Amino acid sequence: MARLRWLLPALVVLVWLGAAAPLGALSGRLTGLQENDTAAFLPDSAESTRVAELQAGFSPVQAIPAVLLWEGPDALDQQTLVTIGERVEEAARVAEEAGALVGEASPPIPADDGRAVQAFLPLTPDLGDEIITVVAELRETVPVEGTDAYVTGPGGIFADFANGFAGIDGLLLLAAFGVVLLILLVVYRSPLLPFLVIGTAGLALTAANAVAYLLADAGLITVNGQSQGIAAILVVGAATDYGLLLVARFREELRREHSAHAAMRTALRRSWEPIVASGATVVLGVLCLLLSDLASNRGLGPISAVSVSLAVLAALTFLPAGLVLLGRAAFWPFRPRYGVEPRPGRGWQRVASLVGRRPRRVLALSTLALVAAALFAPSYDADGITFTDAIRGESNAVAGQEALERHFTAGIASPTVIVAPEQSWPAVAEAAAGVEGVASVAPYTGAGAGPAPVVVDGLVRLDATLAVAPDSVAAIETVQELRTALDGAAPQALVGGDTASNLDARETAARDLRVIVPAVLVVITVVLALLLRSLVAPLLLVATVVLSVLATAGVAALLFDGVFGFPGSDPGILLIAFVFLVALGIDYNIFLMTRAREESARHGAKRGVLTALAVTGGVITSAGLVLAATFGALSVLPLLFLTQLAFLVGFGVLLDTFVVRSLVVPAAVAIVGDRVWWPGRPARRPASEPEPEPELAPV
Repeated sequence: MARLRWLLPALVVLVWLGAAAPLGALSGRLTGLQENDTAAFLPDSAESTRVAELQAGFSPVQAIPAVLLWEGPDALDQQTLVTIGERVEEAARVAEEAGALVGEASPPIPADDGRAVQAFLPLTPDLGDEIITVVAELRETVPVEGTDAYVTGPGGIFADFANGFAGIDGLLLLAAFGVVLLILLVVYRSPLLPFLVIGTAGLALTAANAVAYLLADAGLITVNGQSQGIAAILVVGAATDYGLLLVARFREELRREHSAHAAMRTALRRSWEPIVASGATVVLGVLCLLLSDLASNRGLGPISAVSVSLAVLAALTFLPAGLVLLGRAAFWPFRPRYGVEPRPGRGWQRVASLVGRRPRRVLALSTLALVAAALFAPSYDADGITFTDAIRGESNAVAGQEALERHFTAGIASPTVIVAPEQSWPAVAEAAAGVEGVASVAPYTGAGAGPAPVVVDGLVRLDATLAVAPDSVAAIETVQELRTALDGAAPQALVGGDTASNLDARETAARDLRVIVPAVLVVITVVLALLLRSLVAPLLLVATVVLSVLATAGVAALLFDGVFGFPGSDPGILLIAFVFLVALGIDYNIFLMTRAREESARHGAKRGVLTALAVTGGVITSAGLVLAATFGALSVLPLLFLTQLAFLVGFGVLLDTFVVRSLVVPAAVAIVGDRVWWPGRPARRPASEPEPEPELAPV
């Protein structure tokens, strides 16, 4: 029997370690399935999606134009122009050898001021992440002495944007695991235990990426760099959090049980319910993203759900098995001694005593602070950001776009496409040309470049060149005005192109925010009601988390604009931040309230929640720091929206950990009393399971 007690955990560890290699091979392929094109994620009903389908009839060969640009301090001389022509030919050869060229490069086109020259290189849209390599080779090809050379336009910008995700499997995970390891070393003061917890998170991440690859390869989900990066951070943070909760309870039980096996049985019995409930809450919360009309969000939902599910599985199988095999040695050199009762930290005893003595004052002051921050939430700028603004740091494409705007019509490389009925196209062209921000409108005449437009199934294509950068907020506003103007001239006319895709994505994200936010709140409330067997407690917890999210948005609105100088944000980022903050914020309330319910069976709700606060304060605070730090690792990638998401989730988790869970919830429960468990009541603990009582001031 004794052998079996050691054999089972050893087998569990061996199964996980044995599966690591094949799972790792699959997970390494996930990055190759990324789709980072905005248009690929739009719903079929989006106007720009319908235009893209119709556009294929006019030009069967689709392309992403890369703009080769040379800019000099003065007018370019004849020898420089000849050299530029040679560079265009050489760049075309490089692209053709890479299998990236579709069609022919345009001849060099000088600017009116003579100080710049541009050329267009049509690249296949099927390159995926290979566009990073192709554009890098082009940038090595185009330099001309005496000029600044750029590869910009949609092709160059897309390459630099995709390159921002190149560090997902390297820099991002290194930063995430590094900061988690540092925190765990400080928390546990043990050289062995942190690596066991980190190993649990690493195995969960490997398994999650492997499953995500299988789903994406089968066409069941769509993965982009954003969803892969966020899911990776989520699984590391969640697995570590669940591991912290289990380890803390195991350490408690080792002081009461001589046997590590007996201690783990009790620890698992006490921990599995909050861990599973926490995981279920996050899983159901992120699955609400399936209601999104954006395929990128729909893909993030399942990949995040898979990640959290495997984090729970690893935390309840591999980690307990490893802890049992190591026993007290896992905590060396500060091994928990049998017979020495655990005592909660004095700091959290003082916090619990403060809340117990003056719950109304604590609740009033902390709530007032949250409300004051939440008042700024409506000023949060979620009107969208451009691809050029989304790239942080140096970018050849962004610098090239700025140079392009100095010498040429900004939108020439990426025209807005209008599809109109043949009978009404002259009126449509006239109406489009009259919209402010539209530089020119011309019918598509095909390769022959004749005067008559190409007609396909009774439709004509018009190309509208915008006077502003096609990915700018001003361009999006111009397309909005263009659609409004054409509704009057020809209601059947459709407006598409890259700028219209950005507009449709922004509007779809705003719609998702209105639909998914209520769905998440309803799902979370139902899960809490089932877990706590109460109707009052779930409503209280959800209300506090919503207030915390609003306060986070208010602080972000102030800092993003006034301190960091960000150009804006995106409703999609706000939606993802809300989903994660609500789901993860409820996590810590679950940890607190399940312990409070357990303690309430002996002491009543007021002392029960204060006891739970004192006992769980250290571990939940550590978990909050770990989760905030792991999401903070997203900021190492040079993409603005990931930096903003890192702040929103990181700051929001800390606010929830140190204010909502530590002050607001315990104070509110202390005031409401036993009615918080209505209509149920906590089950009495058997007398054979005594629990230590923290030293609290009289309440």
